[in-house]
Order: sequence, then structure tokens, then C-alpha cells
Amino acid sequence: MKLFTIIVTIISIVLIGYNITQISLDAPFEGQSAVAFITIFASLCAIVLLQILRLSKKVDQKLKNNN
Repeated sequence: MKLFTIIVTIISIVLIGYNITQISLDAPFEGQSAVAFITIFASLCAIVLLQILRLSKKVDQKLKNNN
């Protein structure tokens, strides 16, 4: 599970980097730039969700070790 979260996080970071280059400064909320912003936001959401998953697995493991 840890390897999966690391791989997906890296993919999300790469997608964010690529989509930052796709944003047009002349019209940032039109056409291809809007799609880039949506993809950046979705990638950030994926990173946050994966970190929540990782933390919940750590808490679950600690609870099992205490019992």
C-alpha cells in the first residue's frame, strides 16, 4: 500500500508540473488553460486523499499493536 501511494503521488506531481506549463497567462481561464487548472486541482486532491489514507493506515496499525 505504501508503494502504491508513493507511485500515485509521484504521478500526480508530474501531472501538476506538466499542466503548469499548459496554462496561458494571456487567458488563464479559457480553453486549454481551464483544463490545466482542473487537472492541477484534481491532482492536488489526489495527493491529499493519499496522505489521509497513509495516515489512517498508520493509526490503524498503531491501534492493532496496542491491543
